[in-house]
Amino acid sequence: MAFTEIPVLDLSEARSQGTKPDFLLKLRDALLNVGFLYIKKAGIDQELYDRVCEEGIGFFDLPDDEKLQIEMKNQASFLGYSRLGNEVTAQKADWREQLDLSTPHPVRTDNDPLYHNLLAPNQWPRQESLPNFRSTYEEYMRQMSDVSIFFMTLIAESLDLPPTAFNNFFDEDQQHKLKIVKYPDNGDGVGQGVGPHKDSMLTSYLLQASNHRGLQAQNTKGEWIDCPPIRGTLVVAIGQGLEALTGGVCASTTHRVISPKAGEGARFSIPFFQGVSYDAKFESMEVPDHLHALRKDVLEREGGRRDDVEFTFVKGKWNHLGEATLMNRIKSHPDVGERWYPQLLQQIRQQQAEDAAMKDKAGMGAQLGDNTAPTVKVAS
Repeated sequence: MAFTEIPVLDLSEARSQGTKPDFLLKLRDALLNVGFLYIKKAGIDQELYDRVCEEGIGFFDLPDDEKLQIEMKNQASFLGYSRLGNEVTAQKADWREQLDLSTPHPVRTDNDPLYHNLLAPNQWPRQESLPNFRSTYEEYMRQMSDVSIFFMTLIAESLDLPPTAFNNFFDEDQQHKLKIVKYPDNGDGVGQGVGPHKDSMLTSYLLQASNHRGLQAQNTKGEWIDCPPIRGTLVVAIGQGLEALTGGVCASTTHRVISPKAGEGARFSIPFFQGVSYDAKFESMEVPDHLHALRKDVLEREGGRRDDVEFTFVKGKWNHLGEATLMNRIKSHPDVGERWYPQLLQQIRQQQAEDAAMKDKAGMGAQLGDNTAPTVKVAS
């Protein structure tokens, strides 16, 4: 049956040979049946979690003009501050403001592909205003980089693959990204904190920085399941990249955030996104047949997928992951697209208009009894 709660896995069990086999079985079940899970005892001190939350929340107390000095549209990298309502998901504005950071990289050269613009230095808030902010987040990203790479070895082993199976998809100095997000409890856009979506890379790790509910994952029946904050845990979401690499065995689960109700105060969250080489080409790996059969059984038993979120890594559509990622970022941040990528933004808007016209035509066909009208859904 479709999942009704999010499993909690103890990552310390994976570090002991006595408990690791059972951990891998539980991880496999979460990957095939849920695509969403909590991990506890990840190897990061609670003191660092607390500092990350404190510094992140403190960023939003800065004056607006100071935050806008590091606005995302200042650079072509999609790193920096996004003002309230500036990001778009499912063609609707997300009612949140945020700061995007990444592990450090130099600016691309003219000889690099355009998508290497995504590799760039961060825009940091002024040290005079937040003296411990940069050091805290650089340390957290270093530690989370190690956690994410270790977790990928466990995913590989849970799929009966060598622990090094995913190594070829990482650069030696792999970029990973992080957001610090505030969801206000007031304003015209309250409701869609962030719309239904799937994360794009391999795995992401969400630190829920306040005690608000709001994060929800969608099961195969289309039901929304709450993911409440649990102190000392990270919420792991499986990304579209991992689903593509494993030929659909690992489920990338649609999720969303509902804004807090008026008077509840702002909700804060800090997701860390494990990166993949932008130069990688996404071809399905040789995942054992019995796992494909297990995933097929899950989908057949539960009636198939129930979302209509666009799948990014369609085979043959992009030559490299970086191309797909760049287009996704332009779609999500059209203000950056208008300044740095106007031609690509125009392509996206034209495609969106064509897709909307097709949906309208399909809807008219259904009203007229045309049983050939297509259903918009994600292929499993």
